Amino acid sequence: MYVQIKKIKVTEGNAELFVQRFSKEGIIEKQDGFVDLQVMVKKTRKEEEVIIMVRWESYDLWKKWETSEEHLAGHRANRGKPKQDYVISSENAYYDLKVNKKHSSR
Repeated sequence: MYVQIKKIKVTEGNAELFVQRFSKEGIIEKQDGFVDLQVMVKKTRKEEEVIIMVRWESYDLWKKWETSEEHLAGHRANRGKPKQDYVISSENAYYDLKVNKKHSSR
């Protein structure tokens, strides 16, 4: 399994904008190899951190999505637009999932 994690720091009160955005159905759910997408929020006094975790069956299927016309078109549509003023920072990380434990039946 291949995991993409995006960490976005935003000013206080703006994490919900990302929660709403990623709660809507999109084209990613229809892609081959898409497993799931999770959005997590951590609130602190002056800022909030949003973690978006997307799991794929494999690196190759993730790469197929990353280079697809549907995905690239979304990025082209946002090219040249200014960064939202409530975004403090954003970073991406990618991992090969090696262990995934689940609750065992009793």
